[in-house]
Amino acid sequence: MTRRSPVGPTGPQGVLRRLFRVPVYLYWWKCGWLLGHRFLLLNHTGRRTGLRRHVVLEVLEYREDGPEAVVMSAFGPGASWLRNIEAIPDAEVVIGSRYFAAAHRFLGEEEAAAVIARYERRNRFIAPLIRVVLSHLLGWRYRGSPEDRRRLAGQLPLVAFRPRD
Repeated sequence: MTRRSPVGPTGPQGVLRRLFRVPVYLYWWKCGWLLGHRFLLLNHTGRRTGLRRHVVLEVLEYREDGPEAVVMSAFGPGASWLRNIEAIPDAEVVIGSRYFAAAHRFLGEEEAAAVIARYERRNRFIAPLIRVVLSHLLGWRYRGSPEDRRRLAGQLPLVAFRPRD
């Protein structure tokens, strides 16, 4: 009798992969409104493959004027989606039930630090958990001080998406 590997597509990793893809499916099924302005779906083109890629990102700040949505590259400047939009700037964004061809810009250190501070204030009840996760991603203890926020902004880029002109 052969047994399937517990880490294959039907094991824990396969289940987790499907679970993390649920937000993508919600957007594909036109149910993005369920996620409001808390998340966005970024559709982009792979810089090497030319294939369309999709990633759901948490919105740190949503600005009605524009509109403009600010996200963080939690895996740093080397994140695939970030490198893809830099190489091929043809991204499309779905946020809530709104879709637009997107232009992007990188936030400067001071603007990024201010966005992070406002995000922490809005999410003060889970701030300790956020600090633990950020400490793990950054490789140093993140305490949420103004200096830490500027250091974080220098290490994990914040990107703002808005409709292309």
